[in-house]
Amino acid sequence: MNKERFLKVLERNLNGLPKEEIEDIIADFEEHFTFGIKGGRTEEELSRSLGDPKMLAKELKTTSYLDKAEESTSTKNISRAVFASIGMGFFNIIFILPPFICIAAVILVFFTAATAIAASGIAGFFGSIFYPVFAQYITFAFNPAVGIFGFLGIAALGVLFFIGVVYLSRFLYRQLVRYLRFNLRVIKGRREKDEI
Repeated sequence: MNKERFLKVLERNLNGLPKEEIEDIIADFEEHFTFGIKGGRTEEELSRSLGDPKMLAKELKTTSYLDKAEESTSTKNISRAVFASIGMGFFNIIFILPPFICIAAVILVFFTAATAIAASGIAGFFGSIFYPVFAQYITFAFNPAVGIFGFLGIAALGVLFFIGVVYLSRFLYRQLVRYLRFNLRVIKGRREKDEI
């Protein structure tokens, strides 16, 4: 494959990245070809040494999305990184998707539980305040002062649990990014080994 064909295939498969980033990547590879040709290598040798431009584009996109996920924590960034990693190979569906789904489910369950605990504490607090108004409709004895402080404690526990879940989700986010980077290194190493 000559330089022009290699760069066209690479550029076409980098879709989804910002235009400036694609232009920088293409410029880097053009420079690589220029120096290689000056060193006495042919365009075909250089393109063979770089490997399949489609796979190279997938690796570059995954690396870019992982960099963005590390720079700013967001669901969008980590989702792009996960799905770009999955796109690199069939076995990544097995090695990446289940941990991602498990982590997302655990975080969702914990956030829901924390919100429910805090909300029940707040509802109980207001119920305790208005207990004297509705006491005639309630059949069990209830001390409003105990209820106010008890439900305030439950609401505070829910808020603390929520804060803990925020820190847990940040930790799991960083670990998932590290795992995706590890997976990318393994795939690159395997690809480079296959090309030798």
